[in-house]
Amino acid sequence: MSAIAKLARQPWIFAFVAAVAVWLATAAFTHGQGAGGVLSVAFTFATFFVIVAIGQMFVVTLGPGNVDLSIPATMTLAGTVSMKIMDGANWMILPGYLIAVAVGLVVGLFNVALIRLLRIPPIIATLSSSFVIQSAAIWYNRGLRVKPPTLLADFTTAKIFGLPVLAIIVILIAAVMHVVLTRTVYGRTVIAIGQNARAARLAGLDVGRVRLATYVMCAVFAASCGYVLAGFSGGAALNMGQEYLLSSIAVVVIGGTSVAGGFANVPGLWGAALFLFLLVTMLNTFGLGAGVRLVLTGLIIITVIVIAGGSRANAR
Repeated sequence: MSAIAKLARQPWIFAFVAAVAVWLATAAFTHGQGAGGVLSVAFTFATFFVIVAIGQMFVVTLGPGNVDLSIPATMTLAGTVSMKIMDGANWMILPGYLIAVAVGLVVGLFNVALIRLLRIPPIIATLSSSFVIQSAAIWYNRGLRVKPPTLLADFTTAKIFGLPVLAIIVILIAAVMHVVLTRTVYGRTVIAIGQNARAARLAGLDVGRVRLATYVMCAVFAASCGYVLAGFSGGAALNMGQEYLLSSIAVVVIGGTSVAGGFANVPGLWGAALFLFLLVTMLNTFGLGAGVRLVLTGLIIITVIVIAGGSRANAR
């Protein structure tokens, strides 16, 4: 089999192909003006999608019904708490991040408690917890918008040769998580649980502990995203995580991860994140109305998911 044929069989390739196609269409429409700038901005905003999508991907891989809908609220609470405690002080940047991580740990444990102790389905449990978490953010924030430390703001907007520094770091993190998924006992156990939880349990795998670790990890990634997003956008806002609810799931699915569980793909997350941002940019560039943009966005996403799904089935 040729190298091109092998590449075409990869489940993540269609996300990147779609992203490139959308970018080329935008560049052709503008006669190449600002094409490089659009790509740089795309990497900046795709970075935040990838951060939350990594955690969501591991959760979805656990099998049908596993999804974390508390991600937006977790981002908001972590961003709000960390920004308020740092209060613009550069020396508090690291403690502020550790506080955001602590928020993620608490949220993850709370979600697992609802799922395991009260036996609430994950979708209902995380959706319910999101109301509690968002309410906590509203109570703690009290309408204030605290500016991030100057060094944090500069870091989240810094670029090297036109590529955001934050994007480079998240690319490295994604590479590490790819190794975790494919080369470690934990990652292989997540995949095994998604393929058949009962068989995994009979094989002696600690299904409960792995699920706990996965939901906690997802919440920590969401909290980390809330921290850096608040630094990037000049402070935490109560609606800062709103667009990441469905987007985190869309990035995971378009990127090549099976919603049925047992099959995940880290490289595809970047292609899917870039595709989603560039798609919205392209439709805005074409000057289409909001209603038309939403319809076309949905149709194009469905098409990419169907194509990628077919490729994934053939690759198995």
